[in-house]
This record gives sequence, structure tokens and C-alpha cells, in this order.
Amino acid sequence: MRAFFGFVLALALLLPAAARADDGDTKSHGLSLFGDLKYARDFTHFDYANPDAPKGGTVKLATLGTYDTFNPFILRGQAAAGIGELFDTLLARSADEISVTYGLIAETVELAPDHRSATFTLRPEARFHDGSPMTVDDVLWTFETLKTKGHPRYRINLADVEKAEKVGERAVRFTFKTADNREAPLYVGDLPVLSKKYWEGRDFEKTTLDIPLGSGPYKIESFEPGRSITYGRVKDYWARDLPVRRGTGNFDTMRFDYYRDRGVAFEAFKAGQYDYREEFTSRDWATGYDTPAVREGLIKKEEIKHEIPQGMQGMVYNLRKPLFQDARVRKALAYAFDFEWENKNLFYGAYTRTKSYFSNSVFASSGLPQGKELDGLEKYRGRIPDEVFTTEYAPPVTDGSGNIRDNLREALKLLKEAGWSFKGKQLVDDKTGQPFTFEMLSFEPITERIILPFKSNLERLGITLTLRNVDPTQFQNRIRDFDFDMISMRWPGSFPPGNELREFFGSEAAKSPGSYNYFGLADPTIDSLVEDVTSARSMDALVVASHALDRALLHGYYVIPEWYIGAFRIAYWNKFQRPAVTPKYAVGFETWWLDPARETAVAHRKDELKTE
Repeated sequence: MRAFFGFVLALALLLPAAARADDGDTKSHGLSLFGDLKYARDFTHFDYANPDAPKGGTVKLATLGTYDTFNPFILRGQAAAGIGELFDTLLARSADEISVTYGLIAETVELAPDHRSATFTLRPEARFHDGSPMTVDDVLWTFETLKTKGHPRYRINLADVEKAEKVGERAVRFTFKTADNREAPLYVGDLPVLSKKYWEGRDFEKTTLDIPLGSGPYKIESFEPGRSITYGRVKDYWARDLPVRRGTGNFDTMRFDYYRDRGVAFEAFKAGQYDYREEFTSRDWATGYDTPAVREGLIKKEEIKHEIPQGMQGMVYNLRKPLFQDARVRKALAYAFDFEWENKNLFYGAYTRTKSYFSNSVFASSGLPQGKELDGLEKYRGRIPDEVFTTEYAPPVTDGSGNIRDNLREALKLLKEAGWSFKGKQLVDDKTGQPFTFEMLSFEPITERIILPFKSNLERLGITLTLRNVDPTQFQNRIRDFDFDMISMRWPGSFPPGNELREFFGSEAAKSPGSYNYFGLADPTIDSLVEDVTSARSMDALVVASHALDRALLHGYYVIPEWYIGAFRIAYWNKFQRPAVTPKYAVGFETWWLDPARETAVAHRKDELKTE
């Protein structure tokens, strides 16, 4: 991966641009943020897809919790798993390139020389499931509706789009407020196109279990509200022969069943109730698959290395709570988390400690700021922690023995400076006398074994931590309303970082229910650092700006960093085949297909095992 990053850095391209066409035409079949497109205008399929993959069969999948809506574009409700398969977008992302997207509904895109607008030309054959054509009016309606009534993330991602207008029978132009937001055209390309006619007379902002009119490779076939949903492949899918779709969507039927928690779902998988899972629990991965089905090869386990930036996973403080507004308190509590002991005793040494909001990527800061990075940070001196300039960030470490006396002494020193002291065995606020107590919110029972050692160490500091497990729906509702003290959450990484940072860390997002600014960070300086990233006009400038933002966030102690792993851990019943090439940035399950002979053999042997 270092070699790839070195190549990208060497390019030092200044602006996002559509790939150049050989004939001089300024219209392109795709957009690339940095560099040219991998696939030429006449490409027939992605390298990681088999264009001759057979169609057929039923795949059973699993998810957690419940659902109450088929509208995934609004804040209200819990959208059904897999619902995105119903809706096509203007462009489709490539899974083996960095921030590159190719024509789906739009056959071409033309980026203006000044990067202040992008014009998308729709394919004449684009159709909704009822056979009606997708039109420019549908695009305009979708844009206005999502920006005004959709989930807050649409408002944030489309903030720099000034207007959309019809400029031809099949052409729509999006004008941007500035040329500095290099990702704005890509975010427009991610827009689904919804049917204006279908939604007229319907309340877009309400949850609904009415089956919506879509345009994608699947449609809803049947469902049990909150319990399961089954999708059927659209046999006459309008885009089935397009390069971005060939070799994908190979299952005739996809069924998602809902489970209460990961433990129940895991047992159901081993019993053959569903076919494929990605494993997130290191203990289960290390010890839970010792079954006859695995030993005989009926179930396959694989670790697939990837090149995906891992972002930040950690225990998140809610800064909206007065308890966590002092950085010394936030820093102190991190000394009670013994990652080394947990990794050794609970995780089988599987994880790497997270030390950056851009972990596993070139955008992660390290050492002390120097050169251009130091020069860029100087304008923020006095507005960001002084430690940024003097101390390399590192989360507290231990020897893994479980003895963390030195760490706890450091924590108590910080807490005393912040105005806390012991009253008996309790730590109390010197001003109010209130004891130091807070709640960790979760929806998975497995969280208990991870949190209990942390809870025990906090008790030695006189701090009471309560773990509250709620059902997934209540958890999502409380997260949406920021009704928690602390949660364990992950901000996914992206390459390159861009507009999503506004929703992760921006002041506007801190006030928007349902945003990913979980900790409620509302700091004008962080806003400025985010804008430095989104407006960077070269890869070199982007790396410098990302490092600066990373340092400011880390030294704010807004989370207790947890861990990451640079591979997909997947398990599946051995009834599938897949292309020889796996994409760099995804598992690529959408390109797999069922092998009838393998499926029959697995079913036969599975029945035999039940009687042995």
C-alpha cells in the first residue's frame, strides 16, 4: 500500500477532473478525484466482476435489530437492510480505485474548466421498475427533496451545491458555490434518482412500509415487518448490461433475517440458517468456529486483506454533558482503559491500537509537526492545544499484566487538577459534591466483557460506570437524539478524506439529530481545519491538512481510542463461487454467485450431520 500512496503523491494533481477522452471530447464516462480513470470509455466490466457469472438461487443473510421503513433517505425510522438495492444513482463507485466513479443513470459527465459546475447527461434507456423513464425532472425533484427533507447527511454533503437546472432534454447541470470543494461532483454522482410521480401526494418525511418504486437490480418481493425482508432480482433490469453492473446482482433472491444480537445470529449461522457473515468478534473468530461443518469444509473461513483506511473507533464522550467538557477529565479516563491486557486476554492479539482518526492511511499523523505541516498549524496556535506542537500523541499504554497503578496515579493527578477529589471511596466534584458517575450505552450484550475491565479500573478511581444495554431500535433512537453519556462508535476511514468530515466533526452537524458528530464537537477552529482538508488542491496539501486536523482532534481527547484490523474476516457456507480478483476496497460479495452442485452437496451433508 505504501507503494500505491507514493505513486499517488508523485502525481500531485491539482484538481478533481473527469478523465480525458481520447477524441478530445470534454464529456467523460466517469470522474476521478485524483488522477485518470483506470477503465477506458469502452470498458465492459470491472476487473473484480465476472461478466459471465450465472444468475440464480437464493442467498440468506442476517442483520441485527428490526426495521420500520422502506424509505432510507430520511432521519425517521430504521430502514430495512438491503433497501439500497432498489435505487440506482447517477454514477457508480469503483471498488478497486480511490474516489473514482463511472456512469450508471448518467452516461456522461462534463466538469466545467473552472470546476464551478458539472453537467450529467442521462441515459435514454434508464427506467424505473414500472417501465417509466427517468427524467431530468426526477433528478431535480430528488435533489431538492433530499436537500430540504432528507436525512441531515444530504444537507451536509450537498451544502456546496448552489443549484441544479435542466440544460437539455436529458441533461442537468449542478452549479457549485465554490471551486474549492473537490468532492462536490462526486457527491452529486452518488445521488439516487427517485420517481417524482410516485412521491407526489405522499409524505416523504414519514416512515412507510409501502413498497416504493425503485430502479435498481432488486425489488421487494415479500416481508414480515421488523423480522425479515426478501428481495427478488429484476429480470428485465434496465442496467443489467452496463459495464458497472455486469457480473453483479447474481442471486435471484436475497433474504435478510433479523436477530436480537450477535450471539444469537452466530449460532443461527452455524446451524445453517443463513449463508454468509462478516465476523467482528475476535473471540468467536478464534474459538467459535470449531464445529464439524468447519472441519469438513462445509463452512469456509477467510481473512481477506484490504487497503481501506480504518478511521477512528473509540469510546466517545458526549461533550453535550457537563461532566466531559474538561479535557483533563477526558484525558484522565483514558488511563483506565487497558488495551494491551484486553487485546491479549479477550481479543487473541488480533487488533492494532487506533492512534489516529485516519488510521491505516497516509493521512494519519505521527511524530511532531514539521515543515509545511508546522507552518500550516502556526495560524492556529493558541486556538488548539499547545501539546500539538510539543508532544506526539499516544494513548496510554501498559505492559498487559493488568497492573496499571502508574496509569491510575496519572489519572488521579489530572482529575485533581480538574477539581475532583475523594470523599470516602467516591470521587466527587469539589464544587458541587456530586459523585463522578456516567453511563455507557450499548445494544450488544457482548459489550459487557469489554467494558467490565474498564469499569473495574474506574472503580479504583472512585468513578462509577454503568453499562446499559438496550434494544437496537432504542439504541438508534437515543444515538440519533444524542441521548447518551458514552458510546463505543467508529468513524469509517475514507481515501481521500473530504466532505464527510463536516458531518463527523463540524459545528453544524453537532446540532443536527442523526448526524455522525456523536461527541457534539462544535469548535470554530476544528471547522476551519476541516475546511482546509476539503479545499486542498493537491495530494500533498491534502496530507498536510489531514495531519493538522488529526493532531487537533487527538489532543482534544474526545474519545478513548480502541482498535482496528486491516482485513475482512468472513465465513460462509461453501455453496458460492466468486471472481478470481478481489477488489482492494471491498469484499465484493455482490459479484459472487451460487454453485448449484456445491449447494446440493452442502445441503445433503448438513442433513447428515444433524443425525450423527
